[in-house]
Amino acid sequence: MQLRYNYRAYPDAAQRRALASAFGCARVVWNDCLRDRKQAHAAGLPYVKSAELSRLRITQAKRTEERAWLADVSAVVLQQSPRDLDTAFKNFFDSVKGTRQGRKVGPPRYKSKKDTRQSIRVTTNAFCLREDGTVYVAKVGNLKVTWSRRLPAPPTSVTVTKDSCGRYFVSFVVDTEPDILPELQTDAGIDLGLSAFVVLSDGRKIDSPRFLRRAEKKLKRLQRELSRKLKGSKNRAKVRIKVARQHARVADRRRDFHHKASTQIIRDNQAVYVEDLAVSGLGRTRLAKSVHDAGWSAFVAMLQYKAALHGRTFAKVDRAFPSSQVCSACGFRDGPKPLHVREWTCGECGTVHDRDHNAARNVLFEGRRIVTAGRAETLNACGAPVRRAPVPAQRREAGSCRKGQTTQAGIPGL
Repeated sequence: MQLRYNYRAYPDAAQRRALASAFGCARVVWNDCLRDRKQAHAAGLPYVKSAELSRLRITQAKRTEERAWLADVSAVVLQQSPRDLDTAFKNFFDSVKGTRQGRKVGPPRYKSKKDTRQSIRVTTNAFCLREDGTVYVAKVGNLKVTWSRRLPAPPTSVTVTKDSCGRYFVSFVVDTEPDILPELQTDAGIDLGLSAFVVLSDGRKIDSPRFLRRAEKKLKRLQRELSRKLKGSKNRAKVRIKVARQHARVADRRRDFHHKASTQIIRDNQAVYVEDLAVSGLGRTRLAKSVHDAGWSAFVAMLQYKAALHGRTFAKVDRAFPSSQVCSACGFRDGPKPLHVREWTCGECGTVHDRDHNAARNVLFEGRRIVTAGRAETLNACGAPVRRAPVPAQRREAGSCRKGQTTQAGIPGL
């Protein structure tokens, strides 16, 4: 399986200028190739192949006065732009045809030098790892990298990225074998929430850190300061970087929390079952800020790929399953309840339930049934069957959101 390892890089002034030139050249080649294909489509001409685009927009463009500066950067950087454009078009075509699962993907768009993220990607013939810990990138130099952990295998490609607050990162794609953990006899159902981020079926709770809420006071002050600055001025650019750094700090803390929590859950349980929430729908309600601050989708994605990496079983329970309406002790369905009802008593057996703990136990029972029955159907709140998608998915470099899938990690094609 393919994994991506991300590290912080610290280029010097000359290397930053070389990277800025590489970002710009790759962006120009992307825009030129995209423009050719759009014009061919508007004129009713056949789809322009990548080889033709590479010949016109790289090889021949270097010989012209308008694009002679393309020769100042590595040819591998330029060659990756048409390939990345092919991938973007393929994702769009697959999404239109319905062969790509998840949310609909739009057509490729033109890139701008004002985008919040600039990146280049090179393959093995344009970079190498030095013995002194630096990473050599062709026509950029030896980049100083902070190695937080070792690479498990030689990388196949590297992506150099500059984010909105001016930080540089290098990310490596490596082909590695699954790291199977010792088998356990425990499994867990997970109920995701806002007050308690995770409630496990055994009663344990992980409180929500609410990183964005805690940073709101400073963000408000910086946003007010930014709004007072004149557009296009250098002082506005300085404050904009301060705002971007604060948002990046919040995102980094949230990501670190997700990694630690998901790793601990995967290590402690042989099977993990989680409810497939409609995050995009909840993001349009009055709870939108809290929903996005929790980051449920990123957390579930981490659980899924770590289960595949460590040989654990992972399954999603359909969002229509009435986990909060059914008594986990006797199975009696007590009907829907408002969100402010955090405890309720079963009308059949009299058991007093904590709402989140009861939902986690129901998710556990339903997840066991799904895995035992294979590709079974889940009953929704109305009692009607909801068919689940039959294809498992593992996280890869260019992965997409695959909803409603049952994955038996470590067994391809189950």
